[in-house]
Amino acid sequence: MTELTLRITGMTCASCVASVESVVSSLEDVASISVNLPMERARIVLNTSATTNGKEQCIEAINKAGFKASDMIPARAVRELQQKELKQQAIKVAIAFVLCLPVFFLSMVMDDFGTYGEVNARLLFAFLAALPVYIWSGAEFHRNAWASLRRGTANMDVLVHLGTTVAMLWSTAVTFAPLSKASPNLILEASHVFFDGAAFIIAFVLLGNYLERASKLKATDAVHHLMEMQPNEAWVVQGSGGTEAQLVENIERNTLIKILAGETVPLDGIVEENTALVDESSMTGESYPVRKSEGAEVVAGTVVLDGTLYVRTTALVDDTMLARVIQLVDEAQLGKAPIQRLVDRVARVFVPLVVVAAIGAALIWWMFADSLAPNSGMEPIEMAVMVLVSTLVIACPCALGLATPTALVVGTGRGAAYGLLIKGIEALEQAHATSVVVLDKTGTITAGSPRVSHIELLDSEVRELLGIASALEQESTHPLAKAVHTSWSNVTDKRPTVTDVRTVPGQGLVGALDGEPVAIGTYELMEALVNKLPEDLEERVVQRAKRGVTLMLVSKGQRLLGWIEASDRIRETSAPAIKRLKQSGISVIMLTGDRKETAQTVGESVGIDTIIAGVKPDEKAAYIKELQEKKEVVAMVGDGINDAAALTISDVGLAMGAGSQIALESADIVLVRNDLADAVAALDLGRATMTRIRTNLGWAFVYNLIGIPLAMGLLFPWTGWLLPPAFAAAAMSLSSVSVVGNSLVLRWWQPSSVLR
Repeated sequence: MTELTLRITGMTCASCVASVESVVSSLEDVASISVNLPMERARIVLNTSATTNGKEQCIEAINKAGFKASDMIPARAVRELQQKELKQQAIKVAIAFVLCLPVFFLSMVMDDFGTYGEVNARLLFAFLAALPVYIWSGAEFHRNAWASLRRGTANMDVLVHLGTTVAMLWSTAVTFAPLSKASPNLILEASHVFFDGAAFIIAFVLLGNYLERASKLKATDAVHHLMEMQPNEAWVVQGSGGTEAQLVENIERNTLIKILAGETVPLDGIVEENTALVDESSMTGESYPVRKSEGAEVVAGTVVLDGTLYVRTTALVDDTMLARVIQLVDEAQLGKAPIQRLVDRVARVFVPLVVVAAIGAALIWWMFADSLAPNSGMEPIEMAVMVLVSTLVIACPCALGLATPTALVVGTGRGAAYGLLIKGIEALEQAHATSVVVLDKTGTITAGSPRVSHIELLDSEVRELLGIASALEQESTHPLAKAVHTSWSNVTDKRPTVTDVRTVPGQGLVGALDGEPVAIGTYELMEALVNKLPEDLEERVVQRAKRGVTLMLVSKGQRLLGWIEASDRIRETSAPAIKRLKQSGISVIMLTGDRKETAQTVGESVGIDTIIAGVKPDEKAAYIKELQEKKEVVAMVGDGINDAAALTISDVGLAMGAGSQIALESADIVLVRNDLADAVAALDLGRATMTRIRTNLGWAFVYNLIGIPLAMGLLFPWTGWLLPPAFAAAAMSLSSVSVVGNSLVLRWWQPSSVLR
């Protein structure tokens, strides 16, 4: 399947989103579409059988529907365009309110001051003052409304257009009725006009749109900041030793680049020369600079604080960690929660239902106003018009459309700022509901960088034992394998060639050296391979395990050559993180392939009560499935290939960023910093984001459930109060702004200080 992303402008509310998705989904080549309103983007997946012009068909269909679709342009250009449009909108709002002032004074403050011919002069000037507001300031609403109606749908613009048009037509008819003897009595006898309502509706909605756009721009700040972190150029070291500035997109892997103090690292790479402090806060949220020297990795987007680094690039500009972060955040923000799909279905019928309700309420007041409100001081037809206009204008599909995506955009962006890469809203939803967290031991609770502390030789010498061990572990990404490689490289650079290497799940590796079997692994593996093991070996393994030391036994043929002892340190943040999980009411379980004694020692030291050891990779996934069958929502935190199946089957898979690529692909949330504290922070962020989404949706639904009946005059018989159209417009504008504002609160979210 082919995936493409388009920029779409002209969308104003949930009904617009529903329209775009409807017209594109109806195309034969389209498998799925997801539209993000605040980001003004759509992600479209084309079928494998799609024609070569599938993208053009999508663009044409969207444009015919009254919107503007185009290829994505560079992020900086989009930002500049949005800022320019925002300034233009501000000017338009200011002009609209300035034009509204004379309308307000003429309609609400001034008394009649004569006639012009047979027309009331005050009403005539009010008409002339309101006309430019209706025609010029309201042009986008009228234009968008007709485009919406032509495609057989109805959005917010239709409500604004109908409300202001009814108000203007009624008021114009009342103003000029004396010019015609054929004018109906109900108009001739009317005294209330709504020029001020029509003008202020447009002004307030324009103001609401401006505030909404400004808020949406703020909501995308985090993603924009990520994109701004990528430098355009880098200093490439020439053969002569000099440097030349080149565009980063033209720089290949394995290129030597020079990074000066104060500059941003342009591409991922390995330091070849010099030492410098590097600020990695932009990628990991870590506030303390990290000293980088020869052999250390640096990533694009981080900043060299002092000194000069010579770095050998390891990635193209589109393959850097920064590029992957931006892509993950980008994809997450285009996702949709199940609850948002419900909102989309409501949005499709929302506007037509509001129009029907408004007309119904107006007819009731027209027919029964004399009995329902005999002392209103208004003619029944005047009350009917006022109710019709207010009901049309107060309804707000915008708030419904913005409730989920704005919170998602801010939440995922904020997470990225702290090195929490959330792949989709489903992960946030499940994080919010998590009841059990399952932890791997190595690389999750412990640092994942064990060191060889002792080598015991039985029937071998050091070079032979380490050579066989390193050859077997050559393709492994397990932290223990790295410890073996490091120890081997300190002793010799000669490594034998081992063939037919295969994994014995949960026990170790076996292979062949010059036709003779070789192996590295656990005591249980050696029991099956070696003729005779030392009598005290099993007890030694148990005692070492109790101290957190792992024994890797090495054999050749049927002889035990010896073993390698390695130990790993427990992360300082593991115990506080686990304590925080338990305080939140979440059960914590350690699930590891290590020996029971080692697991027990580590688990008890960090406060874990449930410890399950000696588990094979497929058994990890089966155990998680058992928990899910008990109606538990399970989050799995791991970092290696052994975790891939468990990460995939869990409700929320959280992968440590330095783990295997398979684990990262299997996970729902990637933790860049390799810290268990960040797993807790990710769950906290999920809860915070989902709380905002639910608050937004609750407010949007409650606002409409209360506002629409008020505008229909439900309380008038008891209170004598009817909602003026201008007030209805102000309330509608504030409702969508409040939803975006509530989402923006997430911009101040940060991980608990207990964890950092």
